[in-house]
Amino acid sequence: MPNIEIKLEPLTPKAFAPFGDIIEAAGTADMMINEGRCGRFHDLARLDFGGEAARAGISIFRSDACALPYEVKLMERHPLGSQAFIPMSTDPFLVIVAHDDDGIPRTPRAFLTQPLQGVNLLRGTWHGVLTPFVDDAVFAVIDRIGPGNNLEEYHLKENCIVIE
Repeated sequence: MPNIEIKLEPLTPKAFAPFGDIIEAAGTADMMINEGRCGRFHDLARLDFGGEAARAGISIFRSDACALPYEVKLMERHPLGSQAFIPMSTDPFLVIVAHDDDGIPRTPRAFLTQPLQGVNLLRGTWHGVLTPFVDDAVFAVIDRIGPGNNLEEYHLKENCIVIE
């Protein structure tokens, strides 16, 4: 079976909008707080935790490194709530996402973050597993805590390879 090559794309608000939000302090702050010493970049993500019994949770993930070329084998999604990944370092990481095709992820797209960028994945967005380029990469993760099955996984049938 031939490989499907997925070329890395820069992470931009327009390209990523169908999948989620970029979380970063870019441009001019929305407002100044703390006696004018702190810029607040306000309401950067469309967080969605679905339902009254659910709540937002903050977890810490620590991950091993991946390298390019990278084979995408598993996609997952969270049908009951959004999921945000905020790196706790300036190291870039991959964000692999795909549109849904009747319950199956389409051909993935791969975005490369810049230093100090995080992402919020919208509810139901197919995405790859956490894919940092350095060992012991640490991320703050904000996602749904509550009843119900909030994880669906899909093992790709094609060989999808992320390249530079």
